[in-house]
Amino acid sequence: MAKFKTDQIRNVALLGHGGAGKSTLAEALLFKTGAISRMGRVEDGSTVSDWDAEEHRRGISINLAVVPVEFENLKLNLIDAPGYQDFVGEVISALFAAEAGLVVVDAVSGCQVGTELAYDRLRDLEKPRIVFVNRMDRENANFTNAVDSLRTTLGDEKIVAFQIPIGSADSFKGVISLIEMKAYMGPEGKESPIPADLQQEAEEARIALVEAAAEADDELIMKYLEGEELTIDEVRHGLHVGVKNCAITPVYCGTATGGIGLERLMQALRRYVPAPNERSVTGTKGDAEFSFDSEVAGPVAGAVFKTIIDRYVGRMNYVRVFSGKINRDAQIANARTGKSARVANLFSVRGKDLQNLDELVAGDIGVITKMDDLVTGDTLCAPEQIVKVSPPEYPRPLYSVAITPVSQVDSGKMGPSLSGITEEDPTMRYQTLSSTKQTVLQGMGETHVDVAIHRMAQKFGTNVETAVPKVPYQETISKSASAQYRHKKQSGGAGQFAEVHMRVDPQPTGGGYEFKSEVFGGSISSSFFPSIEKGIRAVLENGVIAGYPVVDVKAVVFDGKEHPVDSKDIAFQTAGREVFKLAFKAANPVLLEPIYIVEVTVPDEFMGDIMSDFNTRRGRVLGMEQKNNRTIVRALVPLAEIMRYSTDLRSMTQGRGIYTIEFDHYDPVPSHIAADIIAQHKEEATED
Repeated sequence: MAKFKTDQIRNVALLGHGGAGKSTLAEALLFKTGAISRMGRVEDGSTVSDWDAEEHRRGISINLAVVPVEFENLKLNLIDAPGYQDFVGEVISALFAAEAGLVVVDAVSGCQVGTELAYDRLRDLEKPRIVFVNRMDRENANFTNAVDSLRTTLGDEKIVAFQIPIGSADSFKGVISLIEMKAYMGPEGKESPIPADLQQEAEEARIALVEAAAEADDELIMKYLEGEELTIDEVRHGLHVGVKNCAITPVYCGTATGGIGLERLMQALRRYVPAPNERSVTGTKGDAEFSFDSEVAGPVAGAVFKTIIDRYVGRMNYVRVFSGKINRDAQIANARTGKSARVANLFSVRGKDLQNLDELVAGDIGVITKMDDLVTGDTLCAPEQIVKVSPPEYPRPLYSVAITPVSQVDSGKMGPSLSGITEEDPTMRYQTLSSTKQTVLQGMGETHVDVAIHRMAQKFGTNVETAVPKVPYQETISKSASAQYRHKKQSGGAGQFAEVHMRVDPQPTGGGYEFKSEVFGGSISSSFFPSIEKGIRAVLENGVIAGYPVVDVKAVVFDGKEHPVDSKDIAFQTAGREVFKLAFKAANPVLLEPIYIVEVTVPDEFMGDIMSDFNTRRGRVLGMEQKNNRTIVRALVPLAEIMRYSTDLRSMTQGRGIYTIEFDHYDPVPSHIAADIIAQHKEEATED
């Protein structure tokens, strides 16, 4: 692979709805530029970007893939990101490494759910975007309808056609460049005059294009308003400024499988996508804020945006260099840990194929292997100059399953396997909950978690079973109460004796557990108080009424009796445990459930369904606000009611709704629901 300078590199994320043809487009561009000798097919699992076994099994993209394309002394680092909503973490990582997004749209379907989500993310990040209307050779393909659906659904009037197609479906022959007013025919892009029947349509479309270019630049708008004709170079300059400032979204068209329009698309990426040194990212240098401008002369700063643990290669870290350059054999430091190591292996990457590199310059993307402490989000820098690039923010997981190992062998491997899959994917987490005694794996949706379970089996040889996780309830009391308990045991030899009188008081929320003695006169020796508390603590973890941890309770020992011979540690442990249970049950115990803030973003037409659904889930709406053409609803909802909300929301909104959750507080469970939970616990305890 040839060496490229920073200004000869373009980093572009391929985004869009699943099935719009992103992977096929990347494959077609590789074939067009001679990087591969034949085009692979997504259906066959033979494309460069879909190389993972799970992608072959499911027929969809799961991982981001870096696909560099060399074109006219330019390196296009295409980052093919999944279109399925569950794998949003890969989209976030791709956009972190890219300066712009290429949104691929199906010419028949137009703007779809994945298109909306990708476009909204680009808009939030203020990154330039270009639209490619793909599959113009499909039956019922309609370029005008596709563009109109984008403008209507996305609420963006600055979506501007830079081309119009020549024909559609079987008659699709080429494209017309509205800037040059020339036709480019067939896969070769042969320059031709504009067909007579499209001349007027092209001229009308060009007027809108020139107006958009003029509005993007103060000098050009003055010239345009004075009636002067703008030159092609001036139009391109205005469009470049507009695209760079996110004021204009260009629309191109073509067909990846037929090869038509691809050369013009690559020209557009060269002209309108900012070079890495035209945009900066924020971070820190020491304790001060710092801006990285992708300059080779700047401090070394390479950020890890993807981690893969390969059984043969080891740990592979995808690195985007935001400043300076990284050389093979150089000493490099991890800004998070402060540890430095030699860069033993440095590669360029195309799909799963690696090629040795001597250096990785600012703006470029490569892979470093066998640096064990590196994870996604880390910054590599010079040991003598520690700098950090601000990492992207990943959403909290939304879908959980409880997992148990199938065998004893799997039990030993489960911990390392979970660590491996969560290091590969920042949107996936796991935790062992003491309150429910379950190991819970969390992801963005059912498919996301299912992929992780299969990877645990395929990649790490760990087989697990899954179930719906239990809700981590808590137990507490709502009033003060007292009780006493005498433990007396005589079995021929030394006996056991202890009597404890105890009061329990409710603590304020978050007050935790407290133990206190109000015994005066020596009715219980001070040496037995630790034994009593040990007995109480045995109950705190396993609960009294439903098997869940006890919180916010104060236990006060105020009287008791002991025996000079038979009183001992075990006797007071038993008495402490049992008297606490009795006092707890007399203190009007309540079950607490976790309440989450749920923030749902949906198109306006689904608002009624969302509000009605919240009512059925015991939700309390906090407020609503408008954002573009969507409504954001915030509500407090019990966790028990949203365990499978991702699936329900998808069906309610035709896949167009998204949501986030965040823990807020604990609230008492309604009595009728608590009664069922307690009854179920008693039934399980009886069976055990």
